[in-house]
Amino acid sequence: MASKKQIENPELSLSRQFDELCTLVDAIPHLVWIGRPDGYMEYHNQRWLDYTNIPLEYTYGDGWTQSLHPDDRAGALATWQHAVQTGTPFEEEQRLRNGHTGAYRWFLVRGVPIKDTRGSIVRWFGTCTDIDDQKRIQAALLQSQERAASLMNSNIIGIFIAEEEVIIEANDTFLHMSGYTREDLRNQRMNWASMTPPTYTALCQQAHQELTHLKYMPPYEKEYVRKDGSHLPVLVGGVVSQINPHQCIYFVLDNSARKELEQRKDDFISMASHELKAPLTTLKLQNQLVKKRLERHGLHEAGAALSRLEEPIKQLERLIGELLDVSKIQAGRLEYAQEPVDLDKLLHEITTSMQQVHTTHTITVRSIPHLSLIGDKDRLGQVFINLISNAIKYSPDATTIEIDIHPSMDTVTISVRDHGIGIPPEQRKKIFERFYRITDQKQHALSGLGMGLYIVSEIIKRHNGTITVDSEVGKGSTFHVTLPYHPTRNV
Repeated sequence: MASKKQIENPELSLSRQFDELCTLVDAIPHLVWIGRPDGYMEYHNQRWLDYTNIPLEYTYGDGWTQSLHPDDRAGALATWQHAVQTGTPFEEEQRLRNGHTGAYRWFLVRGVPIKDTRGSIVRWFGTCTDIDDQKRIQAALLQSQERAASLMNSNIIGIFIAEEEVIIEANDTFLHMSGYTREDLRNQRMNWASMTPPTYTALCQQAHQELTHLKYMPPYEKEYVRKDGSHLPVLVGGVVSQINPHQCIYFVLDNSARKELEQRKDDFISMASHELKAPLTTLKLQNQLVKKRLERHGLHEAGAALSRLEEPIKQLERLIGELLDVSKIQAGRLEYAQEPVDLDKLLHEITTSMQQVHTTHTITVRSIPHLSLIGDKDRLGQVFINLISNAIKYSPDATTIEIDIHPSMDTVTISVRDHGIGIPPEQRKKIFERFYRITDQKQHALSGLGMGLYIVSEIIKRHNGTITVDSEVGKGSTFHVTLPYHPTRNV
């Protein structure tokens, strides 16, 4: 090898050792170098030459520094010179350029002095170990830790870590929310299950089943009982820890401001609807009275003009009624009767009445006579009136509305189908929310206050039923109402 010819050493035994050493280091999976006692580099192994793509003759002396990153050269030379002067081993991280790609990778460079029997340094032996992947992982981990620390130190979101139900770590924000102290946390006196009111037990169980199955918990609303006994409305989400699968990380947002705003809105709706109901009733009666007087005096044209006010008055009555229902639902005061309801008879009564008003559509009912269930007839009627009204409203270019009844062993499903504009997928989960209105294909909100389907869904829930929708834009929608059913005939 060329490097061996360049080496001048008066001691034959050392020369043989050097030859053996060179043979050995060529087999090592590291970049290896050898220097003289004065710091002059005299050998680099084949792996070093292959990586740097620098010819051997250009590596002697300080030639090896051309493979270093420009920002690392001064420091690397200073470290090497200090080691040569003091005779002490060194270890340093440096970036070396790949001569084929031009990219720099991190290496851990180590150098140790080789001494003879008299303790004199005869050569320096060094290795360069590729640690670039490790450095990247460390950088990513550090960045992740910094983000986690930033999140944990957030004064906006509460965070806690729990094993089963015991909270083992929490940030200051969550402690402030819950009213507990660091001492409570250290002594494991914080338990999210015991901090949850009994009314939320079923909801929490469902959320944690999703956490176990999906490895994350979609955010949901609940309350925590603070240390002083007060209740705090919150929005909670969570994920299973990737570091310790027995631990879960929870994220908590204080929801009290939003709840307070909702309560004020509900109070306003309740007050406004009550205040509007009385003058509207007076207006309706006065309109009917004046109409009759005009007709008695032969003023039929004026009476007909007043008749045209009846439909807007009915619309106002319906809207005010919905506002009252919403306020009662929010307050838990909407009353329900428990009585046998002939479903077939109820649907035919509703469709016959609506057919007389809505002559643009043909409403067909395919049902089973005398099919009965237990519930509130008026509230169930309200459900189907709303669904049929919506079917007519959202299918202006169609002519038919179809209603089908499908009983099973313990449930009965009533389907209301239209052939209208349909509901886009992104809107289907929102249509049962308060004040949400469906938009058309041009993203224009259609008329209405967005309360009907919310009321419908609440009434069905109180009957222990469900409501779902199948829809295709441009082809129509089908609402399916499923209610508990015990086969009893001839009500």
